[in-house]
Amino acid sequence: MAISFDEVAAGTELPAQSFPVTRATLVQYAGASGDFNPIHWNEKFAKEVGLPDVIAHGMFTMAEAIRVVTDWVGDPGAVVEYGVRFTRPVPVPNDGVGSVVEVTGKVAKLLDDRKVQVDLVATYGGQKVLGMSRAVVRLA
Repeated sequence: MAISFDEVAAGTELPAQSFPVTRATLVQYAGASGDFNPIHWNEKFAKEVGLPDVIAHGMFTMAEAIRVVTDWVGDPGAVVEYGVRFTRPVPVPNDGVGSVVEVTGKVAKLLDDRKVQVDLVATYGGQKVLGMSRAVVRLA
C-alpha cells in the first residue's frame, strides 16, 4: 500500500532500520560497483593510509540509508532527489561480525506537488556517518 501525501505531516517518523556490513558485503559491493579501492578490502593498506581498518564504501553506506525511504514509500522510483555528505567512515573489522549502520528518517517538511523532504540520520557506533542526508520523495 502506497503512502499517501495526505497521511503524513512534518515530524512523521519512518521505521528505523539496521544494516549489517561485513567484509563479504564489501567484496560483493566492490564487484557490483567496480570500486576495488584497497581501502575497502586490504586491511594492511587501509591502516598504512591512516584508516582504523578497512572501511565501507561511502556509496554503499549512502545506498543502505536510502532503503529506509524506499521501504517506507514502497517505490524506489518515488525518490526524486537524494544527497548526503560523507562525514565519517564505517570501519568493518574482519571478525565475522562486521559493523552495523543504524538509520532513522523523519519527514522534515511538506513540499509542493505531493512531495516531502525526508531527513535521514545514519550512525555507526553512535556517531553520524552521513551528514545532510536528505531525500525528496513524491507520494501518492
